[in-house]
Amino acid sequence: MTLLAAAAVAAAVLLLSNLSPHGAAAATPPTNSSAAPTCSACHSGIAAEYSHAAMQHALLRPGANPVLEEHPDLSVKLGNYSYSVQTRNGQSTYTVSDGNGSIALPIHWIFGQHSQTWVLEKDGIFYESQVSFFRRDQALATTPGHENVPHSLNEAIGRRTSHAELLKCFNCHSTGATEGVKLTLDKLRPGLSCERCHEGAARHMADAIHDNFTTLPRSLKAMNAEDSANFCGQCHRTWDTAIRNHWHGPEDVRFQPYRLMNSQCFLGSDPRISCIACHDPHKPVETNLESYDAKCLACHGVSRKSDPATVVKTCTVAKSNCASCHMPKIELPEGHAAFTDHQIRIVRGNEPYPN
Repeated sequence: MTLLAAAAVAAAVLLLSNLSPHGAAAATPPTNSSAAPTCSACHSGIAAEYSHAAMQHALLRPGANPVLEEHPDLSVKLGNYSYSVQTRNGQSTYTVSDGNGSIALPIHWIFGQHSQTWVLEKDGIFYESQVSFFRRDQALATTPGHENVPHSLNEAIGRRTSHAELLKCFNCHSTGATEGVKLTLDKLRPGLSCERCHEGAARHMADAIHDNFTTLPRSLKAMNAEDSANFCGQCHRTWDTAIRNHWHGPEDVRFQPYRLMNSQCFLGSDPRISCIACHDPHKPVETNLESYDAKCLACHGVSRKSDPATVVKTCTVAKSNCASCHMPKIELPEGHAAFTDHQIRIVRGNEPYPN
């Protein structure tokens, strides 16, 4: 599960999108039936925006990793083991040593755009790296979830991952890496393509060549709040998943759909509190908190008279910068990052983390 934790450190962007065949970026579909169609042929504007989004860079390949290119010689000593990540000519090598011997492995799969964890392979066995690169510290440190002390060089590589976990991790960070219960890493495309969220996009593209627009992908922006949270929660964790696994404490702050659904103001049928009501997944995450004020006031600026089905309280303190108070930053334990808590609430000083 910690592969996604490290990736969440990198980027907590919700897994939704709102392509529309009638949007501003729409253009005449390609007429050459021999050319492989792509979404960008008609949705060039959205495709250009998405090229900078975190989901597009959820997994990177060697040679396309500016973080390691900018930090070609990383090292850290943890207990009895020394770690280094060296990058030369677009290739990165992960090395662990105990002073008597060492294991050096090439890095093939890079999870996360800014903060990064690596998946390593040795003798057909996959490992999640014992150390990760953390953006805030600009340094290596222990990967979240790796609290156990290794007792051998093999254990010091990292945590051995199960096949089921690999399927989940690659499926949420790349496209084409899985077929049912089979890993197809030879077909992997880094990051999440349009088809990953827009089921049926390939059929739509093929039909559009012949001017057939009846097989449109499902409109995700038409989802209500509950459906949106469950859709995003496929990777960011649903409320049901968190409850079934008995996750408690600040570690679950990175599970945004779960936290959002814990909010007292969450109403599953109301699209105003859905994931895409606040986030455009085609773009980088908006870090200016004031930009979210209009989203908050879409509900809390409405009088009960105009919205009789819902009791809407208004803030007596301020009408701007709402998220800074009602969605506080929470330090992820051993995560070297703080996450915005999506459990919207009135926060009181020194209160325990609410589950």
